[in-house]
Amino acid sequence: MTATPPRGTVLLAGGTGDLGGRILQELVTLGASVRVLTRTGTSTARNSQLRAHGVEVIQSSYDDPGALRKACTDVDCVVSAINGLDGAIINAQSRLLEAAAEAGVPRFIPSDFSIDYRGLRPRSNRNLQLRRDFAQQLDATEIRATSVLNGAFTEMLTGQAPLILFSRRRVLFWSDPDQLLDFTTKNDTATYTAAAALDERAPRVLQIAGDQVTARTLASTMSDLTGTRFRLLYAGSVGSLAAMSRAVKALMPATDEPFPPWQGMQYFASMFGGDANLRYIDNDRYGSRKWTTARDVLAQHRQPD
Repeated sequence: MTATPPRGTVLLAGGTGDLGGRILQELVTLGASVRVLTRTGTSTARNSQLRAHGVEVIQSSYDDPGALRKACTDVDCVVSAINGLDGAIINAQSRLLEAAAEAGVPRFIPSDFSIDYRGLRPRSNRNLQLRRDFAQQLDATEIRATSVLNGAFTEMLTGQAPLILFSRRRVLFWSDPDQLLDFTTKNDTATYTAAAALDERAPRVLQIAGDQVTARTLASTMSDLTGTRFRLLYAGSVGSLAAMSRAVKALMPATDEPFPPWQGMQYFASMFGGDANLRYIDNDRYGSRKWTTARDVLAQHRQPD
């Protein structure tokens, strides 16, 4: 078990977002000196809310190399929690990375926070391919990188990822109902990421899983929680799901949304295919703690009649 990390100075990009805001709170709790990078045009009220946490707020456009270098000066680690497509994951992060390298920042945590994209077939998952492409840029620098891979966010089970059909009392699966699936809540991911940001010895990849479940165990959990039997529902093979995602993508108009329906299909195909499983989980690196399980999240979810 690694000892509690020392304090340090962290530049957080994406601190106004959902996950970024949680990471910010955890960094402050750990006693880190935090700078939050916000885009030019961020409202005064929002910046004031951030400063209320006792952090320094730096406004800068990602098209301003000088301002980015200044923001990175005397920083021990840059943490990126920005979200989006090419413009964010590739372009904005690349400019931030370049500024960090020029300022001599020793460490960089990219906005990965996902299943393990390294073993996926190239171009099989748009959002994860962006992370793979940026990882190549990051590894070409002298900055020591640490990616936090946490599986899917557990909160997706109650909304964004329609794996559990609550009203129909069914749990979907593709190919294998016993395929292991990795999930971690946003709060647990944020807590771990904050500790990793202050850990000078953090490795290139850290894998965490608040829970590992299968479609079968999810059906059993829902049956226990509701007192009504939830059954498994075969939705096809992983190959058919991947083909369907391509067909839906071709039929839908182009969108800048990070998670259109076909992207969710790609994510499920990646998870049920097994190639994106987390295999070297290091949950206790920063001390033993209680992780939020899928059952915990589902128990708090109000079931429809």
